[in-house]
Amino acid sequence: MKNSPLSRNRDFRLLWISGLLTTLGAQLSSIALPLLVLRQTGSAVVAGAVGTVSVGALLVTMLPGGALADAVERRRLVILCESAIALAAAVLAGAVLLGGAPLPLILAVTASGAVLTSLCGPAALGLLRTVVPEEQLATASSRIQARSAATRLAGPAVGGALFAWHPALPFAAEAVGLLLSVGCLALVRARSVPARRRAPFSRRELTAGVVFVLGRPYLRTALLVFGLGMNAAFSAMMFTALTVASDGGSSGVDAGLVVSLTSVGSLLGALLAPRVAPKVPPGAMIAATCWACTAAAGVLLFHRSVLLMGLLVAACLAVAAVANIGFLTSLLTATPEDLVGRVQSAASFVSSLVVPLGPLAAGTALTLWGPAAGFGAVTAVFALCAVVITVAPSMRRPLPAAGARADAPGVPDTPGVPGTRRPPQEQAAAAATPETP
Repeated sequence: MKNSPLSRNRDFRLLWISGLLTTLGAQLSSIALPLLVLRQTGSAVVAGAVGTVSVGALLVTMLPGGALADAVERRRLVILCESAIALAAAVLAGAVLLGGAPLPLILAVTASGAVLTSLCGPAALGLLRTVVPEEQLATASSRIQARSAATRLAGPAVGGALFAWHPALPFAAEAVGLLLSVGCLALVRARSVPARRRAPFSRRELTAGVVFVLGRPYLRTALLVFGLGMNAAFSAMMFTALTVASDGGSSGVDAGLVVSLTSVGSLLGALLAPRVAPKVPPGAMIAATCWACTAAAGVLLFHRSVLLMGLLVAACLAVAAVANIGFLTSLLTATPEDLVGRVQSAASFVSSLVVPLGPLAAGTALTLWGPAAGFGAVTAVFALCAVVITVAPSMRRPLPAAGARADAPGVPDTPGVPGTRRPPQEQAAAAATPETP
């Protein structure tokens, strides 16, 4: 397998198709769920509360999900989780078809989907690590990100059209897609089995991924500055751009144009990554992303046409996609195989902690001081992140491969180790990079 092109890797093709079906289904339901809540309750507050429940459930179960992924056979775990998510989507579709889904059912489906995603996401990344040779991880990551960008571009429009036809259709389509995805996973021959049995939910095992990440200067700097700071600032910039483009909510067409352009930018970056990422160190690409976002937000301080906002944010996401693929590749190659799930969960957890605060801060700035203040604030945060990433010595040091980890001077041993809503592979790839809302 190591000498064969990735296109001939049967298991990777099955994983890629499985992820395509899962991602498309997630995009269908992501647009349909708030529309369903608004249709049944007429309350934007309730619709927002459903999203909060999803984010909260995901964050609470993220670290336990990584620990479980490193304690069981990963392919089986992904199959079980996706089967359960498909069942929940089918139940919701059936309830809508029969006349309306009660709010408690919607909340239960939302929360269970988030919990199951946090369980199978790390397992999917561990399975990818088993299926793809180390020298092909960058190419595999770029193909996964390109797939995700393409579904984000097409999925919401398809979901909206299905919802207009009948509100139950997006959820039924998601259930069918997940079942087909499970069929693909069942055909995967590779097995990703932990090296040794462990109690997954002990304090030692639950915190092993966090200790690993925070104990490596490169990972610590990248995740705390690029993941935590940049993700929050980028979510604030996107919220500000969409609010300005939609003229406070009165023009969905202009806001849709901005979102579409950002998805195109992400797709373009993923397609360029195989040519660019091997030639540029991940730390340099992360710094380039920070400076690109700083420049874009700075321009939007003075010029805010809809087309310009969409193109600038798209350019930021194109650079970020290349940086993300380089970061994810270095993270995978540096992590021992029996720790992949916990490290991915820890990276996603750290990167996601303050993201929900970005739109809240942006909305407050817009209300009190207007768009210039909103873009000015994110410009300052971007610039601070860019300076830290540029001058930090740890970002210029290559991250040692997993085989060299135990003997690395000055790096503490990780507990539990001797010496990145859905799909799981998309969740893994988004561990540290700004994403389109």
